[in-house]
This record gives sequence, structure tokens and C-alpha cells, in this order.
Amino acid sequence: MPARDNKKEAPMTTATKRPDPYLPPISDPSLHQIIIVGGGAGGLELATQLGRKLGRKKLAGITLIDKARTHIWKPLLHEIAAGSMDVGRHELDYLAQAHWSGFRYRYGEMIGLDRKARLVRTAATYDEEGRVVTPERVFNYDTLVMAVGSISNDFGTPGVKQHAIMLDTPDQAERFNRRLINACLRAHTQAEPIRPGQLHVTIIGAGATGTELSAELHRTVRGVVAYGLDRIDAEKDIKITLIEAAPRIVPALPERLSDSTAKILSELGVDIRTNARVTEVTSEGVKLASGDFIPSELVVWAAGVKGPAVISNLDGLEVSPMNTLVVKPTLQTTLDDSIFALGDCAYLIPNGEEKPIPPRAQSAHQMASHILASIPRRMRGDPLQDFKYRDFGSLVSLGHYTTVGNLMGFVSGRSMMIEGLFAKLMYRSLYKMHQWALHGFSKVALDTLSRLLTRRTEPHVKLH
Repeated sequence: MPARDNKKEAPMTTATKRPDPYLPPISDPSLHQIIIVGGGAGGLELATQLGRKLGRKKLAGITLIDKARTHIWKPLLHEIAAGSMDVGRHELDYLAQAHWSGFRYRYGEMIGLDRKARLVRTAATYDEEGRVVTPERVFNYDTLVMAVGSISNDFGTPGVKQHAIMLDTPDQAERFNRRLINACLRAHTQAEPIRPGQLHVTIIGAGATGTELSAELHRTVRGVVAYGLDRIDAEKDIKITLIEAAPRIVPALPERLSDSTAKILSELGVDIRTNARVTEVTSEGVKLASGDFIPSELVVWAAGVKGPAVISNLDGLEVSPMNTLVVKPTLQTTLDDSIFALGDCAYLIPNGEEKPIPPRAQSAHQMASHILASIPRRMRGDPLQDFKYRDFGSLVSLGHYTTVGNLMGFVSGRSMMIEGLFAKLMYRSLYKMHQWALHGFSKVALDTLSRLLTRRTEPHVKLH
């Protein structure tokens, strides 16, 4: 990896600016133009804070580009898939957030980059009838932040794309939930007996997403059946299998936490298969390298992550084996100091460590905060500081049943195991912190109160 360059960067001047024919200027076109690609947890927080800090004061032009129109905090996707959360109550409209926070939102998917001309290219978008919504466009930047996240890695396993559903986006999570509800309705109304595997759910990958989904499904599927689908015997006809290639589930977390989680899931009746490698997914189930076949018509793939395809098309920037952007300790890409990366799409091995910073929400939040401080320094031509990751611990929510986790003690250097109500409150506080960064304390407090009131008058599972 190239050595870090500590020399001051020359301040950006009006002469370096290029007019952008595609964007009607809402501020002085001579301003430093900052583009953030990706409106996930880190990208949206950064755009919001930069908008309030620089955009509103006309100190820089801030633009967020995303291929979706609304934002959902990614750790909530398993709840959407299980049906315990309604997307409409938690999604945030990018256009509205941009209007409230002093940045611009542009709809489109990034498909290319010209580093010499400092141009980001986005693809055209179309509606359901095939009509163009937005044409192919280019956007000028002085500073570019890549925050495109990650996607599931199927490792080329046959049948995954055809027969399994990944949980990378809200659309995919909602698609799985619809498939689950339809499967229950079909089983309830069909003339023939329920087939082996017809209502079995197999989750491939026992990381945080797969593990949390298995617990959430155990409750919500039984909730759906309880609303009048009396031909289905939940204990007999519904089965959840969790498959992990590693020796234990949630392998990235401490062993004590993994063992505690496995014990709780086993008590719920979840079939846990560790040291199990999937060789094929079919319309009828999952084949393992051991020769076992798991009948299952509902399959979720939650194993492995990699960077999205666009990262391999970024004008020669250095990428990791996982197709993520290799960055220096300042979070600038190794070959271009005008480009930063944060969150799941950034690859950084801290000094003294053997593994890169893990793809977690807390990583994206900390990186966004670091870049928020770095960009004004770069605009002034000051040297940038190195990013220092602090692991605050890990939490795994097992839905209605419990939450387990560990908190890191920075004084002693040891971790503390937590479980139950306190752990659940800590887990929920992570989402509240994300909301706080976007909306402020008052709005989050009012929103929390309104959800507590309306929750009492609605079904606890999504039924459509």
C-alpha cells in the first residue's frame, strides 16, 4: 500500500471549478463541490451534517446521489423481511431530508468515474412503463465520498440468484415477506396436504442478519398463522434452519456471545447447522457439501459480503479481494486524495491489526464523523488526521425473546457480557442515535412517542 502523503494539499480556488450543465446552481458555482455517492447510514449522516455545517452557510455545495428515493437503516431489514416492521413508518425521503438539511439529492445509480476530469457518471432511470425518469448525467466534484455499502456475496453458488432472496435492500426484504405470507395463504387454502419443506425457511449465513432473522421469523410466522390460518400447525409445519460454514454462528463476535445466541435459538427450535457448506440452491431446497438435502421452498442468502459492481469501474482505484476500496488511514483512497470511502465499501487494516475494520453500522458512523471533520481541513489545505476505529462492542437482537451482546471497556480493555432488557435497550438506542444524527433530539422524541401509541392499535406482524 502506498505510504501516506503528509504534505499540505493546495486550497481549492475558483479557477479549478468546472460548470455543471446538468445541475441548476442553488448556490455560488465557485463553491467547493462535495459529492457523496450512497445514502446509507454513513452516507446520509455525512450529507446531513455537511449540509448543516457547510451547505446552509454557502461554504460548499453538497450533493447526495443514490439509486433509491428513500432511506431505511440497513440493520432493520431483517425485521422488514420477517414482517415485524412496516417500511412506510420508518423510511426517510431523500428529497425531504435534503430540503431540511441544506444539501441536494440527485436520483440515479453511479456507473462510472473520470478521475482526471473529476466527473461522476450516473445511469438513466426509468419508471414501471419504461419511460425515462432521469437521463444519464454527469456531476462535477472537488471532493468525492464513496459510501455505496456492500452486497451479499453468493460465491458463485448455483441456484442462489434463481431461488434465494438476499437482504441487501428494502425491496428484497419486502419481497421475501410477500413470498412468506403468500406461502402461508397457499398452504391454508390448498386441497392437498402441506408438502415437506413447503413452509420451511432456510437461512444461509449465520452472521448478525441471518441470526436475527431466524429469531424474528420464529415469532412473526406464528403470529401470521394465529390470525386465522387454522389449517397450519405452526409447530409441525413450520421449520427454520440456520446454516453457517464456520464452526459457530455469528463467528465475527466473541465465542461466549456466539454460544449464548446458539443456546437461545436451539431452545426456540431453530435447526442450527455449523461447518456446513452450501453447494446448490434449488426450487425445492438446499444441497450441502456433506450430501444432506434440506427441503425448503423459502430460502434467504445472508452469507458473505462484497462491494457492489460499480467499485470495479472507478477509473483504476485500488480495490481489495472483496471488491471494496482500499483506503489510507485518512480514509482517502490510495491512488486519489480527492476521493474518500466510508462504511462497508472501505477497506482499511488499522496499524497493528490483521483484519480490516468490520462492516458494521458503528464503523460507518465513526467514519462519517471522521470525514465530516476532514473535509473542511482539506478545503483549507491542512494535513488530515488518521482515522481511529473504536469497537464499542456487539449486540445481537433475537427479536421478542431477548438481546445478547458485549460492551467494550476502554479503561480496562475488557468486554462485559450483557443480556435481556438492558441489552435490548442498548440495541434500540443504536437506531435512535442514527435518527438523532438525521433529525435532532426533539423530532426523535416525538416520533418515538407516536410509535408507542399507534403500536397498540395495529397488528404486530405485517399481513399483506
